[in-house]
Amino acid sequence: MPLNQDIKKVLVIGSGPIVIGQAAEFDYAGAQACRVLKDEGIEVVLVNSNPATIMTDKALADHIYLEPLTEETVKRIIEKEHPDSILCGLGGQTGLTIGMQLAKDGYLDKMGVKLLGTNAEAIDKAEDRQMFRDTMVKIHQPVVPSDIAYTVEHAKEIALEIGYPVIIRPAFTLGGAGGGVAYDEKELEIIAKNGLMLSPITQVLIERYIAGWKEIEFEVMRDSAGNVIAVCSMENFDPVGVHTGDSIVIAPAVTLADKEYQMLRSASLDIITELGIEGGCNCQFALNPESFEYSVIEVNPRVSRSSALASKATGYPIAKVTTKIALGYTLDEIRNDITGKTCACFEPTLDYVVVKLPKWPFDKFVNASRKLGTQMKATGEVMSIAPNFEMAVMKAVRGAEIGLDTLNNPALNSEDMQETLSLQDDNRLFRVFKALKEGVTIEEIHRITMIDEWFLGKLKNLADFEKEICAKPLSEEQYLKGKKLGYTDKALEKLSGGTLAYHRDCVYKMVDTCGAEFEAQTPYFYSTYDNHCEARAIHKTDKEKIIVLGSGPIRIGQGIEFDYSCVHCV
Repeated sequence: MPLNQDIKKVLVIGSGPIVIGQAAEFDYAGAQACRVLKDEGIEVVLVNSNPATIMTDKALADHIYLEPLTEETVKRIIEKEHPDSILCGLGGQTGLTIGMQLAKDGYLDKMGVKLLGTNAEAIDKAEDRQMFRDTMVKIHQPVVPSDIAYTVEHAKEIALEIGYPVIIRPAFTLGGAGGGVAYDEKELEIIAKNGLMLSPITQVLIERYIAGWKEIEFEVMRDSAGNVIAVCSMENFDPVGVHTGDSIVIAPAVTLADKEYQMLRSASLDIITELGIEGGCNCQFALNPESFEYSVIEVNPRVSRSSALASKATGYPIAKVTTKIALGYTLDEIRNDITGKTCACFEPTLDYVVVKLPKWPFDKFVNASRKLGTQMKATGEVMSIAPNFEMAVMKAVRGAEIGLDTLNNPALNSEDMQETLSLQDDNRLFRVFKALKEGVTIEEIHRITMIDEWFLGKLKNLADFEKEICAKPLSEEQYLKGKKLGYTDKALEKLSGGTLAYHRDCVYKMVDTCGAEFEAQTPYFYSTYDNHCEARAIHKTDKEKIIVLGSGPIRIGQGIEFDYSCVHCV
């Protein structure tokens, strides 16, 4: 279907100030939405209280309101601007909650304003814990034993019936806020009370804690005609119990057998179809590593943190396509900008591995608990791309700006691995690596941490290589092996204890969404070690070039102000 001609003026709701769980991902999504709307000749009204975002620039919207993101403020703007439509699914949980409040109050109908994209009923089915559970049961999708509570006393009754430990998941909150794992009634009382207070509808889900299961995500897309695709699969390094925003995440999912992958992909497409979502959607699953048993954890009926990762990992512009779908286009009508030839109904193909590593603020809060759980603590993240997991995780650690160029963390030197390996905190990756170097077996580490053996095997490759080159001159074969595992020359010199006799420059490969099946018009690149550099072959030009240095991961004291500056520079 072509552009809906009734859409002339759209109000876009932003995500407000950066908070844990809602950072630059939603500025990115909202800016993409504004660009699409402007390109379609639509008048754009934007409300966002954050002045540092690129969204609040004249280039991206016609009318900009730097106002508090509250229901009352948005009502005043609607009465002044009289938009015919409102777009709230790209402003994170903040934007979605405001849009839902206005729709439920009957205010949007009264003012003749249409909710673009996914309708209120579909959002309710995904966000309201009881409605979501009922919908999953209806389409025979397995859910973890759970029940809804509106009071602390009812929560206690449910927990006794289900059996401890339980996870408390508040409805309509961001980044797992107000949730947590309770191992007894005393812990439940504290967490449930906080969760009910933070939930806008005073509702929490009490759910059995399925510790040790894998956490898998699918980013899926649907249009109004019912076309559905899986954009990207992602897998958490940590098992269920650590919020996905606090876990290392790998794309595509790497430890699944084809039968497991197809089972969860089909489930994702069935779920988005039944919910009636139009645009991007994130489906989270728990998978029993010892069988084909799985459960649906939750669904985000909006562009989420994972959408930004999936967009960059695949080259598929989820926020842009979501906005196009909201305007009436179908997937087969939307062009893939990277290839210029394929359309948005082509599922991306990845011929590389992507690793996302969280950035935590514990350097600023030295006395804060470093324990990770269902409430997110990371303020930002870095992403790396490489042909293999080993190189990708090494690049991610260097990109995180934590003073490390390998997985050897001096802060853990005095730790006893037998006592600390079970700790679930921000040093878990480095602790597991140290244990492998000390000879602890993959089987033992898996038993303690429930991290999949595939990841442990890959980390063991790095540990074995470091032991192999320790305090001896490197052969050319060892040097090349080290480079393909992601080690810098400086790190190899330090590990081997001598000056290198070899040097090799990296080359750059393309992210093109299609595994090189079609030529890329606007690709982006990642570094690796190979004989052929795709960047030089494609981008030969006589023009002078300027390199712009970005600011790295979001952390306290360095938010999106510098992203804003770099965008203007470019």
